[in-house]
Amino acid sequence: MPATLGARAPPRVTLVSEQRRGFLYGAAAYLLWGAFPLYFPLLEPAGAIEILSHRVSWALLTMAAITVAAGRRAQLRAILADRRARTLLAGAAAVIAVNWGTYIWGVNNHRVVESALGYFINPLVTVLMGVLVLGEQLRRWQWVAVGIASVAVVGLAVEYGRPPWVALVLAFSFGTYGLFKKQAGAGAVESLTFETMLLAPLAIAFLVWQGAAGQSHFTSDGTGHALLLVSTGVVTAIPLMCFGAAAIRVPMTTLGLLQYVTPTLQFLLGITLLDEHMSAMRWAGFGLVWLALVVFTVESVRHHRRELALAAEASAL
Repeated sequence: MPATLGARAPPRVTLVSEQRRGFLYGAAAYLLWGAFPLYFPLLEPAGAIEILSHRVSWALLTMAAITVAAGRRAQLRAILADRRARTLLAGAAAVIAVNWGTYIWGVNNHRVVESALGYFINPLVTVLMGVLVLGEQLRRWQWVAVGIASVAVVGLAVEYGRPPWVALVLAFSFGTYGLFKKQAGAGAVESLTFETMLLAPLAIAFLVWQGAAGQSHFTSDGTGHALLLVSTGVVTAIPLMCFGAAAIRVPMTTLGLLQYVTPTLQFLLGITLLDEHMSAMRWAGFGLVWLALVVFTVESVRHHRRELALAAEASAL
């Protein structure tokens, strides 16, 4: 007898469909983030904290409108009523604010390549956090990859004459953000709305203080510049919603692989259009990071294939 029209899809088909959607959401997020080095310099002469405050304030308005239009108010109320979700998303809000501010400062102070380094090492930081926070066990070649990346960071610190703190802050803050979002399990729209609700009072207070002190660039640099600052809401919200949608649909290993897209684009922009200097030592350091990522990626793919093969054998039995 033919399947009834509108019948519920088998769980396996639904899972695969959701993971495919999650992959596309993740790819969109990382491609958009990869183009950010071309966007934030347009917001100068506003400083990093002013730009960050505008990002948060306009993102709140954007997300509030999306929440209403998408009919997600009930889901937002569910977050407000869930203490665990509130706590996890409050942590996510705090670390993403640190990440945004650091990244804006890095890009507008000609450290695009160093910022790219942060997102290159982020997948390795993510698995390391799994060990330190979740008690997960790293496999041998994962430890090798982490070790190679650590050597690279030390070498780059020697070359820079300081730790690559922009890269390290970006890697650890975004890794922590992904962890909080994964554990919260909330929808992309309502979770980001809640995060911006928590950050907005501080952001708005700073903008009001800056305006009263006569230091605001919102009204002093023309209509075009003001509109660019307003656009930070949409520019912030879209990739983060895509990332949030991906984080609850695909495994962390898949997110780790997709993360290579953003730093690759940023690195290429840094050494080409933005003309940032790359010494021989920096090339060597990045070479070690890329080697670590190759080791990590190959090991992850092989392990995933072994797991699928074992699952297939078990189901056959």
